[in-house]
Amino acid sequence: MAEIETQDVTARLLQAALPHVAFDGWSDTTFLAACEDAVVVPEVARLACPRGAFDLAVHFHHDGDDAMRNALTKKDVTSMKIREKITYAVRLRMETTDDKEAVRRAATLMALPQYAGEGAKLIWRTCDQIWTALGDSSEDVNWYTKRLTLSSVYASTVLYWLGDTSPNHEATWVFLDRRIANVMEFEKFKARVNANPLAKQLLLGPHWLLSKIKAPRQTPSVDLPGGWPSRQ
Repeated sequence: MAEIETQDVTARLLQAALPHVAFDGWSDTTFLAACEDAVVVPEVARLACPRGAFDLAVHFHHDGDDAMRNALTKKDVTSMKIREKITYAVRLRMETTDDKEAVRRAATLMALPQYAGEGAKLIWRTCDQIWTALGDSSEDVNWYTKRLTLSSVYASTVLYWLGDTSPNHEATWVFLDRRIANVMEFEKFKARVNANPLAKQLLLGPHWLLSKIKAPRQTPSVDLPGGWPSRQ
């Protein structure tokens, strides 16, 4: 019951904060204004969000992930190629957020040294949600490399999107297509290497070592990027 109440308070604070974020960013000023607008005593608000506006920014990102995942699971993507699925999912994640300035301010906040690690975890979480929603069943090192590669694509696309003024963000989607194409070319290169008998022999040792890395599916550690649990 207490967890539900905390989630309700956080959701109320976030909705009250968003109009202020464009002017004051994810700051204490915004947090206190949200408390006043949502009629939440600051002491109670701090129980729900110990880090103040930063926790609201994290919640804002989680909301975008949840909206993307819900929309993606309702879409029949079985006829799409893997490249099309990933492109569609990344685009969907960005289109579920209609407050571009809030994203811009969050990106600026997460770029600060003290929050950079948290920002990286949020990007990883988003990419894990995408792969999971698309039914990824990879194990070992492939579980990590898929999310690492997609994290690079997603982060660079978001930064491009923030500065994109083209109609309907068409320039962003062209940029995204190019990034995905680059990734697919790398995957083809890996396939050619694996198909080469000499290269395959040389990589037996590294492949054996990497095969011992297990994806954190059952009891993930919260200290690892992949250990971020999905919110209910």
